[in-house]
Amino acid sequence: MRYKHHLPVKNGFVNAADYGFSPEASGLENAIALQKAVDNEGTIIIKCPGTYEMSNTVYIGSNTSLKFGNNVFLKKVSDEGGFTHVFLNKGALTKRYDQNISIEGLNLEVNGIVKASTEVFGLRGQIAFFYIKDLRIERFRCLDVAGSQFAIHVCTFEDISINDVIIKGEKDGIHVGRGKRFIISNGVFQTLDDAVALNAHDYASSNPELGWIEDGIVEKCYDLDDDREKVGYFCRILAGGWIDWKPGMEVQNSDAVVSNGRIYRVKGKPDNMIYQSVTRPAHENGSQVLEGITWVMVQDDPVHSAGVRNVSFRDIFLEKPRTSFSIHFDNDRYSRSYYPGAEIPMQEQLAFDNIQVLHDVTTSLISVNTLVDVLTVSNSNIRDNKISFHGNKAMSNYLKTHINIYGCTFKKDGQLQLVTNSVVGKEIFLKTSSNIEVNDSFSATIVPGGGKIVVESDLTGLKVK
Repeated sequence: MRYKHHLPVKNGFVNAADYGFSPEASGLENAIALQKAVDNEGTIIIKCPGTYEMSNTVYIGSNTSLKFGNNVFLKKVSDEGGFTHVFLNKGALTKRYDQNISIEGLNLEVNGIVKASTEVFGLRGQIAFFYIKDLRIERFRCLDVAGSQFAIHVCTFEDISINDVIIKGEKDGIHVGRGKRFIISNGVFQTLDDAVALNAHDYASSNPELGWIEDGIVEKCYDLDDDREKVGYFCRILAGGWIDWKPGMEVQNSDAVVSNGRIYRVKGKPDNMIYQSVTRPAHENGSQVLEGITWVMVQDDPVHSAGVRNVSFRDIFLEKPRTSFSIHFDNDRYSRSYYPGAEIPMQEQLAFDNIQVLHDVTTSLISVNTLVDVLTVSNSNIRDNKISFHGNKAMSNYLKTHINIYGCTFKKDGQLQLVTNSVVGKEIFLKTSSNIEVNDSFSATIVPGGGKIVVESDLTGLKVK
């Protein structure tokens, strides 16, 4: 292979071909070549059309932009065996923030190459960033998300923008862990699992750290239907709470505890096994087995709760007939988000504007099994979809939730269950105003289900005559 020997000056504009990055090269050769180009920092350009094989991770540092030209494709191959991330920021390995990174125009072919991460426990993305500030991903395409990996995975961040994506396949499209200030926009999704996951808590193997996700926008996105089983959600909004370690406590797979100013998680199997912890986890990094429990040290920030707050969803088009938004606790053999007696996380200020349901299946627009203070639904067409509240056997008190619905169009021909509840003692205040009923036969109803729903409404069936 021939390539230029007069390589560009560091921090300038770099043509990756000058380092040997080529559609004719092997996956290993391309990984080495692109790494050399990226180590130059600055702006790296891949402009020659073709399919470039990749058989290893490329690590991106601060102040680096990757620009892919039209008809440029990266294809994962297994020259050296499977590997996890196509791109990973360098600071992910040391928990030191990288800044000012962008990836533009990437077409990625997963090609069935998936592998659990051995570099950062809990990080699963084909494109992954951990400890990152000022990240921009623009015009990303991946049509074969496979196995146990997400397309894009970002955790512990500030100021990220992910715009103009088309993601299809089996697992999550965009999976977000703790961080603040984000925008996800102009996305087309056709995923078996979640299109977008805002997972402040998560399975131990699905996020490297825990904490609040806040101050964000998800907008102008489409959830496309397909012929597969209707699982997952358009967006999962996941919270959690955990306690300080204490001798004799019982733990299971994915449980978190705070000990010696650090957070540790149980790395196990989803086998419903309950362990009794007698010895305090205290190691500073990595994992340690105590009483048959594999404890992984995940972070030095000893927070006790996680959730999502101050996030708006707008201009969302829902073609796939599944629960669209799940405000969520896990409580199963894979993970229990809430440990008994922990600080109760209140998810806050979630707004849904111009949500357009495009299917005719009766399901939940919003399903809630955590604490949430206010839900606002505006300027939307929800068809035969409802807001449903249900418990997950984790807590005895789910406190009060306020729901504000205004400016919406109701096209249901007949009765719509607008709000349903199955949580004993749950309090809900429902206010609706300035809505339009298209059919004369329309009426709305509520199902308190052992709780209390106070209503102030302009809708037929709910308004006071």
